[in-house]
Amino acid sequence: MKFLMGFLSLVGAAVVAAEQPNVVIILADDLGYGDLGCYGHPKFKTPHIDRMAAEGARLMQFNTPAPFCAPTRASLMTGRYPFRCGMTQNPAPDGGEAADALALPPKEITLAQVLKAAGYATGMVGKWHLGHKPGTLPTERGFDEYLGIPYSNDMRPVQVLEGTQVVEYPVVQATLTTRYTKRATDFIQRHKDKPFFLYFAEAMPHKPLAAPEKHYRKSGAGLYGDALADLDDSVGAVLDELKTQGVDERTLVLFSSDNGAWFGGSCGGLRGMKGTNYEGGYRVPMIARWPGKIPAGHVSDELAVMMDLFATVLKVTGAKMSDDRVLDGRDLMPMLTGDAKSPHEFIFGHQNSKLATIRDARWKLHVLPANQMKMKPGPDGKWLDPRLPDGVTILAPFEQYNIDAHPGLTTGVEPGKMQLFDLKTDPSEQSDVAAAHPAEVQRLKAAYDAMNRDVPVVEEVKRAPYKK
Repeated sequence: MKFLMGFLSLVGAAVVAAEQPNVVIILADDLGYGDLGCYGHPKFKTPHIDRMAAEGARLMQFNTPAPFCAPTRASLMTGRYPFRCGMTQNPAPDGGEAADALALPPKEITLAQVLKAAGYATGMVGKWHLGHKPGTLPTERGFDEYLGIPYSNDMRPVQVLEGTQVVEYPVVQATLTTRYTKRATDFIQRHKDKPFFLYFAEAMPHKPLAAPEKHYRKSGAGLYGDALADLDDSVGAVLDELKTQGVDERTLVLFSSDNGAWFGGSCGGLRGMKGTNYEGGYRVPMIARWPGKIPAGHVSDELAVMMDLFATVLKVTGAKMSDDRVLDGRDLMPMLTGDAKSPHEFIFGHQNSKLATIRDARWKLHVLPANQMKMKPGPDGKWLDPRLPDGVTILAPFEQYNIDAHPGLTTGVEPGKMQLFDLKTDPSEQSDVAAAHPAEVQRLKAAYDAMNRDVPVVEEVKRAPYKK
């Protein structure tokens, strides 16, 4: 605590409040690169998010540092690669004692703490997934208020917290997005007269998929399409509320996803999916909107990564971080407002605690063999998910997607060490061209080795069988 208070005293309110923009970060859960209409999906309808893209900027090469939830969320909150901020695996209350205890280390400083020290009201709605034990929850890491499930909506016990107290169990997931949205818009209403930071970590389209009566079986694109329609309504409601409260033009809104799609979604023609080290696991949508600051309809093909959102928010708000730690994020405003080149020569991808990949604007080197989702099917050819809705502890539609609804490509060369892919001509990572481009392999491996020297050796948490 002394460390934290010492840091906060250094920050101060250096920027005049009237000059400080509001910040809203909306993070979808397991939203794939190809799930949105504005990213090319032919059936899923997302008019509000598409409008956000039309009124702002859309990044086409935006990546997460890990292909699953908690490490990416930790990087968003700290501006640091998962190996630096100590969050390389998912906390899970039903995954055994070690997984249950995982949390963002106390020494890490969150974006909420930085902005709170700079005079912002800070609120969070939705999935935290950076610890669920006392001392690790959002209201204990810089947020003034919190409403949400503190981990994934399929991890038992599925329960909604208000601050640190359980206020709903079991959870009716069909109305979860609606209730989250009401809390998010209420936060905007209550804080319209001072700078605010709202982190809205949506539940959908993480399994179990669910949608309210308004959308259930109405999208024409299955349960996934129904859930996306509900998510889209949620984003639209937040954008509309900003206009209603007269703060639209002084609010930066950032929208993205924590990793690629799960079964039922779309990775937009990329190989792999959530949990894999192919592009389908890492590459996600990213849309930024700020009327008068970010030009409408802007599109960038330059490389960016989740930690950049942290750095961008610091830049536009004037909030200051202590200089005692490495920040991996870079300010994206030049890319969001013009034709600036990427601030990164390379970005890296995790496979739990290890760095698995390195890529630049064109080439991607899999130093470690790419991992693939391996679910053992039963006699009926389907995988039995131990976290399926049961009508008692997990309340959601029973008709969830299975392994026959893979969101990405499953073809291509078999995974192996030191495979090189030309993402310019082969974005779906089908052909290993390492033998034809040894100089590129050598260049990328040298940069990988330089970064890897900072990566600590960590014993992976062994998970126990899921408990109901």
